[in-house]
Amino acid sequence: MPYRRLPKTDQARLVALKKAVETENPSFGDEPISFTLLQQAKTLLPQFENNVVQYNFVFGQRVEGNKKMKELTKKARMYVSHFVQVLLMAVERGELKKSKLPLYGFDENQTLLPRLISEQELYEVGKKVIEGEQKRISEGGTPINFPTVQKVKVFFEPFCDSLITKKTSSLSTIRDQQRVADMRDKIDELVLKIWDELESYYSGLPPYEKMKACQRCGVVYYYRKGEKKLTATELVKDQKLF
Repeated sequence: MPYRRLPKTDQARLVALKKAVETENPSFGDEPISFTLLQQAKTLLPQFENNVVQYNFVFGQRVEGNKKMKELTKKARMYVSHFVQVLLMAVERGELKKSKLPLYGFDENQTLLPRLISEQELYEVGKKVIEGEQKRISEGGTPINFPTVQKVKVFFEPFCDSLITKKTSSLSTIRDQQRVADMRDKIDELVLKIWDELESYYSGLPPYEKMKACQRCGVVYYYRKGEKKLTATELVKDQKLF
C-alpha cells in the first residue's frame, strides 16, 4: 500500500490547506472534514499564506540588494584602498608627517594597508579615512590627489547607504522567516488531523477508491520502490493507509 507523506515545504502546506478548504464547496458533494477542523483550516490558511508571501518578497529583495551591494562594495574598496596607498606613500616620501596618520585612524608607524576584507572593516576604515582627510584639509593641509577624498566619497557613500539597507533587510528577513517557522508545527498538526479524518471517513471504500477520494481532498501518497500500484479493477483487501 502507498504511504502518506506530510508536507515538507511551505508551498506544500499551503496546497494541503487549500485542498481541505475546497471540500466545503457545494460542488464537491459530501463533507468529509469536520466543521471544527475546517474552520481551523480557513483561519490559518490566510495567515500562513500572508506570512509566506511576505517572507518570499523580503527574501527576494534581499537577494537583489546583495547583488547591488557586491558591486558597490567592490568600487568602495578599490577607492578607499587606493586613497590609503597614496596616503602612506606620501608619508614614506616625507610629503606628509607621520604625526598626521592618527587623524585617519592609523598608528604613526603604519606602513601596510589595513584589512578591507569584510564590509564592516571597509566601512570603519573608509569612514575614518574620509573624516581624517577632511579634518587635515580644514587645518590647512594640501589635499591628497588621485584619488581625492571627494572622489572616494562618490563611491563610499552609496556603499554606506546600501550597507544600512542590507542590515535592515536582514532583520526584516529574519523576523518574517520566524513568523513562518512559528506556524509550521501548528499547520503540520492540523494537516495530520485532517488527513486522519479523511482516511477514517473513506475507510469503507476499496483501497484504490479510498486513495483517490483522499487525494481529491489533498492527501499525498507515495509508492515505495518496487511496490505494486493500486488499480481500479484490482481486488485487494481493504486496509488502513498510513
